[in-house]
Amino acid sequence: MSQERSDGQGLSIKQIELGPMQNYVYVIADLTTRKALLVDPAWDVEGILAELDKQDLELTGALITHYHPDHIGGDFMGHHIEGVTELLAKRPCKLWIHKAEAPYLQKQLGLSPADYIATDGETTLEVGKIPVRLLHTPGHTPGSQCFLVEEAKQPPRLVSGDTLFLNGCGRVDLPGGDPEALYRSLNDVLKRLPDETLVYPGHLYAEAVGSLGEQKRTNPYLRVASLEGFLGFMGF
Repeated sequence: MSQERSDGQGLSIKQIELGPMQNYVYVIADLTTRKALLVDPAWDVEGILAELDKQDLELTGALITHYHPDHIGGDFMGHHIEGVTELLAKRPCKLWIHKAEAPYLQKQLGLSPADYIATDGETTLEVGKIPVRLLHTPGHTPGSQCFLVEEAKQPPRLVSGDTLFLNGCGRVDLPGGDPEALYRSLNDVLKRLPDETLVYPGHLYAEAVGSLGEQKRTNPYLRVASLEGFLGFMGF
């Protein structure tokens, strides 16, 4: 599924489904300036870059939601997944990661501090002239991030990684998972965004895109009224 601008100007967000885990890689572009950011470029780096070239887009950076190999590449269960290492070799650019993820990327992928910009809390950058807010949403991992893309006269778009899925949320039973942090991220950060915000998840587990307002009404993980209830719901 992709969302394109037919007039060739302004914001475009393209979803690319890749890999056996139904990951979504995103191309966030300002079609007016022809600048683009990638989100979680993994599984098929050549194909991702071919999509940029097809649209005549200049890559200005890559945003990383979290450090799991299906989102950044690396070795996983005896297999190697293409990811940011191959991206930097073919099309050098800066990676934007939360500082809590930096030690993992250095250890897993051999990255150096020169390869990335480590964020702390909320950061805003621009793709072309379109602002993108990097929201720290720990819980699935300590440095998980969501990316809020805002364009005038358009609904906000939230690329939610593995923090929030349509009708679900990220796991907290993997190393670094924290159910209390995830509860706070969902309730104190994401639920405060406008209902008209469109949610673009990190995997195709249900629908490809949905409104945050609908998720607030129907997603059981957003409807739990207390931390105690959420912990029980998550099996803790």
